[in-house]
Amino acid sequence: MINIQRILCPTDLSMESDEALRYALALASAYKAKLILFYCRRPSSVSEWVDSSRAEEQFKQSLFTHLDTDHLKALDWEGVIAESDEVDLAIGKVAAERSADLIVMRSRRRPHAAVLLGSTAETVSSRAPCPVLVVHPNEREWVGLSTNEIDLHRVLIAYDFSADSELALSYGISLAQEYQTEVHLLHILSKDRQDEPEVAWSQIGGESLYKDVARRLQQAVPKEAFLWCNVVNAVRCGRPADEILAYAKEKEIDIVCMGASGAGFRLGALLGSTVDRVLRRAPCPVFVARPMATAASTNVRQSLHKTTQG
Repeated sequence: MINIQRILCPTDLSMESDEALRYALALASAYKAKLILFYCRRPSSVSEWVDSSRAEEQFKQSLFTHLDTDHLKALDWEGVIAESDEVDLAIGKVAAERSADLIVMRSRRRPHAAVLLGSTAETVSSRAPCPVLVVHPNEREWVGLSTNEIDLHRVLIAYDFSADSELALSYGISLAQEYQTEVHLLHILSKDRQDEPEVAWSQIGGESLYKDVARRLQQAVPKEAFLWCNVVNAVRCGRPADEILAYAKEKEIDIVCMGASGAGFRLGALLGSTVDRVLRRAPCPVFVARPMATAASTNVRQSLHKTTQG
């Protein structure tokens, strides 16, 4: 079972952010975790500043969108506010300082702008000191709008045999076990391999590349997982992001689990990584698996980032 004790939910106190809050509240309830609401204002913003004297009331208004008075009283939560021009770094810093086990946040879905400039959700997913769950508008829902109950049926794990995808596999299997869902383990072969002569697809002993990958996928899943859920192994060929998105739509996947980097998830100078591409177009929430980090290591990474940017 996933060990989630503290959930960080960044918010701009808007109705859009409240959609991510709905998922954060559902997970906090399911795992009996503490909820940390975080509001960060850019100093250059002309919007109203939420000061410490009014912060609790502002946070409560957001919580009342999904909770009644009794449930709010029972909720273990705190609100944190900060001022920074680099919201993504501020989110990572608070996550490390509060030892968050999961960040739940909303993406506004601006694919064309994100290709050139990136987005806060994408940047947080690539640098956070813990896993990140990103939700989007107009997606497949698995948290009840009125009940806040979790209703997962199909989990897709993008798996490329890298260490990062192993982490995604661990989280995905744990989610599937917790909610008795179907598991889809997907590996994408590159288009270059597909275009090679057929003889190049043969392995030692005459085993095809597809069969070899399928066998390795079968071995990657813990044996006990087959006792409590249906596991579907799939091998496709093409651009990783396109194939993941197509599979998620075709199979009506509820959540996509991915590693933050790895052999199949290289960062491009302009067009971004596979994770970024999936985040921009996913038909369901995306869980980006990241290793847990300490506040000290996060501060070091942020200092290096600022030095590089300078």
